[in-house]
Amino acid sequence: MSSALCPSCGKRKGRRACPALGRSICAVCCGTKRLVEIRCPPDCAYLAAAEQHPPAAVQRRRERQGRFLASVVEGLTEAQYHVFLFVQVTVAASAAGTAQRLLDRDVEAAARALASTFETASKGIIYEHQAAALPAQRLAAEVRAAIETLGRDGHPPRDGDLAVVLRRTERAAQEAGRQFDGERAFVELLAELFPNAADRVASSGSAGAGPGSSGLIIP
Repeated sequence: MSSALCPSCGKRKGRRACPALGRSICAVCCGTKRLVEIRCPPDCAYLAAAEQHPPAAVQRRRERQGRFLASVVEGLTEAQYHVFLFVQVTVAASAAGTAQRLLDRDVEAAARALASTFETASKGIIYEHQAAALPAQRLAAEVRAAIETLGRDGHPPRDGDLAVVLRRTERAAQEAGRQFDGERAFVELLAELFPNAADRVASSGSAGAGPGSSGLIIP
C-alpha cells in the first residue's frame, strides 16, 4: 500500500491506483473528482464498481426520477411514447447547444405553444401559436424542425399525438421544479438521461435518429 500523499489533494495518503493520473490517490478524491476533475478511462475498476453500485443518495435520486417520468408518460400509446422520447432528446440537445442558459419555464412555454399549434391543426385550422420569451421561441422552433424530420419516411406523427406529447412535456417541465427543486430541474434531468444529445445533433443535423432512438425505457 502506498504511503505517499494523494497528488490530487496533497493531504491524505494515496491508496487507490489511478490509471488516469498514473499515481495512487485517496478514496475521497477518487469518489468526488471521478469524471469531474479526473478523466477516468472506461476500464478503471473503481469507475466500473461505482457505476454498478452507486451511492445510496444517487440511487434514491434515480428512483425518484424514474417515478416522476413514469407518471409523466403514463397512459401514452406506444407511438406517443416514442415521439415523447424524441422530443426530450431534442430539448436536451438544444439546452446543451445553446449559449443562453435554458430554464424549465422556457421548456414549459415552448411546449405549451407547440401543443396549442398542433391542437389547432388537428381541428383543421392552421395557426402558429408563439411563446412570449425569446429562449422559448427558439426552443419551439428547434423542436418543430426536429418533429418535421419524423415525416420524411412518409409516416409523420398525427397532430393529435404531437399535442398530447407536448402537453406532457409542458407538465413535466412545470412539475420538475417542485419535485427536485431549482429553475432548471427538468433541463438537468434531461441532461442526465441524454448526455450525448448535443453530439447527435452535430453528427446528424437533428435531435436523433428517430423516435425511440435514445434506448431509454421508462416503466
